[in-house]
Amino acid sequence: MRQFGIIGYPLTHSFSPAYFNEKFAREQIAANYQALPITNIEQLPNILIQNPLLCGFNVTIPYKTTIIPYLHSISEDARQIDAVNCVKIIEGKMYGYNTDHIGFTESLRPLINQQHYKALILGNGGSAQAVKFALQQFNIEYLIVTRKKSPHTISYQQVDRNIIQQHNLIINTTPQGMYPNVDECPLIPYQYIGAQHLLFDLIYNPAETLFLRKGKQQNAAVKNGMEMLLLQAEKGWEIWNLVQ
Repeated sequence: MRQFGIIGYPLTHSFSPAYFNEKFAREQIAANYQALPITNIEQLPNILIQNPLLCGFNVTIPYKTTIIPYLHSISEDARQIDAVNCVKIIEGKMYGYNTDHIGFTESLRPLINQQHYKALILGNGGSAQAVKFALQQFNIEYLIVTRKKSPHTISYQQVDRNIIQQHNLIINTTPQGMYPNVDECPLIPYQYIGAQHLLFDLIYNPAETLFLRKGKQQNAAVKNGMEMLLLQAEKGWEIWNLVQ
C-alpha cells in the first residue's frame, strides 16, 4: 500500500488527510494519507526513515520555502516562486513542485474582470509567492502588506482609504482567522471596502473567515480557499502518479 502525507505545523486544520483518504476509498486505490506534523524542518529526514513507503507528500505552513534545500531538484515554476507545496519521492530522492499557483489561478479566473487590475496581498510567506506568480500571469499589479515595512512591502499601518480604493482585489495569504483562531483577521480598514472589491482568502477552515465576513458586510464579493485546495490537491495527485 502506497503512503502519502502532509508536513507542516500545526496540522489540526488540514483538510488533506480526510480528502485523500475518502478519495482512495471511493476510487478503490490501495493507498493512505496521514498528517505528519513536524515542529522543525530538520525533522524531515526522520519522517522519511519512519515512513519508508512514503511516495509523496504535501507541504504547508511554515515549510514551503525551508524544505527546498532538502530536495534533489524542483520544477521550474517552483524555482520561480521559491516555494514548494508538493513533493514526489522516487528511489529515495525528493522532487519538489508547486501546485498552489495552479489552484489559485483557476479558482480566481472566473471572478476577475477589468476592475481587478491592482491587488493587495496580505502576507509574504510561501503561499504569497504562489499568488504573486499567478497575478503576474494575469498582468495584475500587486502591493504586499506585511507587519513591518520593508523595501518591497508596506506595513498594515500604512494601508489607508486611498490604498484600499486603488486595489479592488485583496488576497489574504496569512494564517490569521484559520481555525481555531477564528476571531482573528488582518488589520486593514474594512470600512473603505465596497461592492467593487473582491476578497479572496486562502484559508478554507472555517469556510467563512472574519476577513471574508467583514468584506461581505461591505457588499464585496468573497471567495475562500476550498476550491483552490481541491484543484491543487488533484494536481498533486497527478504529479504523484504521472510525472517522472
